[in-house]
Amino acid sequence: MLETESGSSRGVLVVEDDEQLQTALTKILSQHGYEVTIARDGYEGLEHVERDTPWLVLTDLSLPGKGGMEFLREVRTQGYHMPVVVMTAYGGVDVAVEALKYGATDFLQKPFAFDRLEKIIQQLDEDRNEIGLETNDNQAKPPIGEPREGFLTRDPKVLQTLKMLDMVAGSSATILIQGESGTGKEVLARHIHRKSTRAHQPFVAINCAALPEGLLESELFGYEKGAFTGALTRRAGKFEQAHHGTLLLDEIGEMSLGLQAKLLRVLQEREVDRLGSRQPIPVDVRVIVTTNRNLAQEVQAGRFREDVYYRLSVMPFTLPPLRDRPEDIQLLAEHFSHRSFRRNQRSWNGISDEAMMYLKRRPWRGNVRELENVIERGVLFADNGQLKLEHFQFDEPELVSNSTAAPSGTIWEMERDLILRTLEKHNGNRTHAARTLGISIRTLRNKLREYRELNGGIPLGV
Repeated sequence: MLETESGSSRGVLVVEDDEQLQTALTKILSQHGYEVTIARDGYEGLEHVERDTPWLVLTDLSLPGKGGMEFLREVRTQGYHMPVVVMTAYGGVDVAVEALKYGATDFLQKPFAFDRLEKIIQQLDEDRNEIGLETNDNQAKPPIGEPREGFLTRDPKVLQTLKMLDMVAGSSATILIQGESGTGKEVLARHIHRKSTRAHQPFVAINCAALPEGLLESELFGYEKGAFTGALTRRAGKFEQAHHGTLLLDEIGEMSLGLQAKLLRVLQEREVDRLGSRQPIPVDVRVIVTTNRNLAQEVQAGRFREDVYYRLSVMPFTLPPLRDRPEDIQLLAEHFSHRSFRRNQRSWNGISDEAMMYLKRRPWRGNVRELENVIERGVLFADNGQLKLEHFQFDEPELVSNSTAAPSGTIWEMERDLILRTLEKHNGNRTHAARTLGISIRTLRNKLREYRELNGGIPLGV
C-alpha cells in the first residue's frame, strides 16, 4: 500500500448530510480497505481537504450551507486535484455537465447501485497505478505559478484543445503551441508531458530567446572537453538530458536560421552531435515548441526555415489571449487571489462583483502573467479577505471614488458595453449572461436599472 505524508493513500472523504447514506458509504468503502472521513457540508469538507488531503472525494451537490457545486469549485480553485465524484438526486445531463465543467471526475445519479460506485473507484485506482503515480504526488497542491495537474480553464475552445491534446499526448509527435506572451504555453506543455507515457521521465525546458546563438547551441547539443575555450569538462546538452522524456523549446521563433538547420537534423535523425565530437548520440525525445510569433508569417518573411516549420507543426495548437476567455479570467483570478491570501496567512472571501467586472473588461495585454501580478498587488491592499474594486487603485487610481457619485464616463461606458455585449451574445438570457460575467443575477438587474436611469432609458431590449 502506498503511503502519503498525511496518512494512507486509501483515504476517502464523503461530503454528505444524509446519515443513512453516510453509514452505507462508510460500510462499503471500509469493507474495501478505504479509510473514510465524513463531512456534513461544504465548509467541513474544505477543512478535511486542507487538513487530510484525501485520495478521493465523494460529495453530494445538495448540501446545507456551502453547496456541493460551490465546494467543488473551491477545491479546484485552491489547487487540489484529487478525483471528485459528485452525487445528486436532482437534475440530469445539464447538472452533470455543469459539475464536470467545474472539475468533477465523475457523476452519480441518486439512487445509485453501489457496484456502480465500486467500478468508478476501481477505475480510478487502476488509472493511478497504471501511470505509476504515488498518491502523495497525485494529491500535491500546485507549485506557485502552475497547476500541479492539468491546465486551469473553463473556456470552451481551450477545453476542446485540451481534449485533442489528450488524444495525442501519448504519441511522440512534435507539438507546436502558438499564442501571445503570458497565455500559459509552458503550463500547457507541462500538462501534455504529464498526460504522456513519458510522464516519469525528464521534462527539460530552454528559452531560445534568452541565450545568444553560440551559447544556445552548446546548451542544446552539449560539448566535449576542450571543444572551445572554457570547455573544461564534457557536458550533455538539453536533448540528452531529456532522453526518454520531453524537451520544451520555448520561443522557437527567436532561433537563428543557422541553428534551425542543426535542429532540423536532430528532429529528422533523432541523434545529436556534441560540439567537438565525431560520434553522434541517439536521443529519444518528445519535442514541444512554443512561440508568440506567427511562424507561417515568419516563413513568408524569410525569418524562419520552411522545412523546420513543417517539421515542427505536426500538431499545431493556438492558445487564445486571456481577453477572449472571460470565464478563465474569473477562474484564474479566484485561483491566484486565494493562493495569495493563503500565502499571506489571511482568510479568503472571494472577489466582489464590481471587482470581477473590472477584471473582465481589462484588455490583459500581458495575459495570465499580468492578471497574476495585478491580483498579487490587489491582495496587498485588501484587509478583510475579499478583493474589492478599490484594491486595484494601484492600477487605475480613478476607480476609487464615492460610490454614490455618478459613474465616470470611461469606466461606466466600458462596464455598460461589456454587459450589453454579453447579453446580446446570450440572446438576452440574464442568467447565462450573469454566469459569464461572474456576477449574480441580482447585480446584473441592478446594473441594467442603473443604465436606464443614468443614461436616459437605454433601449436594452431585454
